Formats: sequence, C-alpha cells, structure tokens
Amino acid sequence: MNHPETPLAKEGRAESGRLYMAMELSNRQWKLGFTDRRHNVRRVAIEARNALALQEQIGQAKARFGLPEDAPVFSCYEAGRDGFWLHRYLESCGINNQVLEPASIKVDRRRRRAKTDRLDVERMLMQLLRYLDGDTEELHVVRVPSPAQEDRRRLHREQLRVKDERKAHRTRINALLVTQGIDLKVRSDFRTRLDKLSCWDGSPLGADLKAELERECTRLELVEVQLRALEAEQQRRLEQEHSPEIAAIAHLKGLRGIGLTGAWILVMEFFSWRDFHNGREVGSAAGLTGTPYDSGESEREQGISKAGNVRIRWLMIQLAWVWLRYQPQSQLSLWFAERFGKGKRLRRIGIVALARRLLVALWRYVDQGVVPEGAQLKTH
Repeated sequence: MNHPETPLAKEGRAESGRLYMAMELSNRQWKLGFTDRRHNVRRVAIEARNALALQEQIGQAKARFGLPEDAPVFSCYEAGRDGFWLHRYLESCGINNQVLEPASIKVDRRRRRAKTDRLDVERMLMQLLRYLDGDTEELHVVRVPSPAQEDRRRLHREQLRVKDERKAHRTRINALLVTQGIDLKVRSDFRTRLDKLSCWDGSPLGADLKAELERECTRLELVEVQLRALEAEQQRRLEQEHSPEIAAIAHLKGLRGIGLTGAWILVMEFFSWRDFHNGREVGSAAGLTGTPYDSGESEREQGISKAGNVRIRWLMIQLAWVWLRYQPQSQLSLWFAERFGKGKRLRRIGIVALARRLLVALWRYVDQGVVPEGAQLKTH
C-alpha cells in the first residue's frame, strides 16, 4: 500500500526504514515527536527524565510505523538545563543523537511566530531531517564534551559565580548605606567599622538597618572564604598535578599579562577539549567573528556574531585591555594603537577586534608553541 507523501517526507529523501525523534524538554514534561518520513508526526508526552517511558515510546513508534525493532533511531533536542546526560544516555542505547544550539532553530520572519511545544517539536524534526540530508548550515550542533572534560569546567565556573555573588553583596551594602547619606567602600574591615557609622546627621543607624547590614556582611564573609578556597585549589592543582591541561595552563601563564584565572578559563573552557584547525574556527567558536551586511548598495558591519562561548568572549575583552598595558611593544598592541588609538569610541570598537586576534594568537601559543610577535615572557 502506498502512503501519501507527508510534509516531512518532502524535506528530503533520506534512507527509509529509520525512526526520527525530536524532544522538547521542560522541567515536568517532555514532548516527543516521531516520524519515519512516510507517516505524519506522532506526538506524545512523557514525564521528564523518565528513561523507561522514553524507551517504551520509541518502541511504540516503531510498531506504529511498521519498523523493525532494530531500526536505527536518530534524535535531537535543544541544549538547555538538562545538560548532556540525556545525550550520553541516548548514545549508550545506540541512538544517533544531536544536541542543537537553540538560537539556530529557524523561524518564519514574515509573520508573528506561533510558539508551542508541538510546533517546536515539528520544527526540530524538519530541521533534523534536512541536517541528516547534508544541509549542515540548517542548524548548529553543539559539540558535547566528555564527562571528564565537563567536570574540569566546574571549578572556574563556580569561581565566576562566587565572584558575582561577592559583587552583589558589596553592591547591596553600599546601596543600604547610601540611603542614609553614607558613602563607604566595603573592605575586609567593614564589620569593625560598622559600629562607628552614623547617619548623615550624626544619629546612630537604625537597629533593623544595622542588623541587616551585619547579616549581609556575614554572607559576604562566607563568599570570601569560599572564593579563597577555590583559588587555593586552583593553585594546588597547578603545583601538584601533571596533566596536559595543567601543563597548558602553566605554559599560557608564562606570558606577561596572562594570570592564573585567565589561563585556567582559556584552557579548561576552550582549548583543552576543542580541536581547532585555523584561526577562523577559533574566533567563530567564541562568537568574536564579524557579521557584515552587504546587500545592494548597503554595506555595513553589524558587529560580532556572539554565537559562541560567552565566558570566553567576556574574558577576551578583559584580557585585550590587560594586553595593551603589559605588552605595549607586541605586534598586536602596535596594530591596535595605529588603527584605533585615537578617541575613546574607536578604542572601544577596536578592542573587540584585538580580542579576536589575541585569542587566535594565544591558541597558536598553546597549540603550536608560537609566541605572539613582540610579546614578552614573564621572568621568574
């Protein structure tokens, strides 16, 4: 019996006898969409993170479409809060899975976008089929780290979160003091200075305000303790461990202007588990590549793509400013001064270009041992 051609079947002519599955993940429920290209999409919902129910629905979909039990399964889901455990589970079951970058899911810009889990599942299925047909530009697939590589990223990510918490507590204390006309920088001796503070007119701080400040100070002190512990752990690993990642960090840290924190993030977050073949790939993975607009007589630069690792992008902007200070005679710094040295606005624009070039230069230094031209090493 011939089946009518479905919209999904029209998306390509991939090999038949396969089951295709897209998953829309939420905290409580997962929406699943199945097709074999011959039938309309079969949609079901299961309890979130219920692996047994997932396997049962895959089996039922194969039976519904008349596929053999050993028919290959191709699946996809968007990267999100569930991380990569599901990808590893699916791969362990023999399922060919792709983790999709959410921003790459294309939508119709000619009209308002209707968004439901059902429509999202169908969109993912259609784009998965195109991707498997060879249209690799259709969507972006996330590179999945190994469990060990993922675990090595936790230390510096926690460190960045703790630093944000410290900043938030300091900002809150400053805001509370400003309401009483007090402008005071929060330092390590703030608790001892708190007893001597008075309001703008010399009157003592209110009892509840002082109690709130003390509690905020206690939270700040706890964050400081945790941050020192994380920094000490980084230093311990640098001195005692002998892994390729630690060796790369020590090597990168040998450049003037690159400290332990910057070297650690660059290696653990970026260099140690990504295989780059050229500088363009490095800049693209960090979202530091340009996005030109050239249509008809209109030609302009729209800025960087930002479709990459946000931590590396943020870090490289900081390191670019530091590089100008500590490596003023390097080729990169001289290029920046010649092209963007005049005016604050030009320097803010140019620092992004410098960050991209610096990232490529640091990758070559770590990967190939090529010292950036004119750069100085630290003297011990």
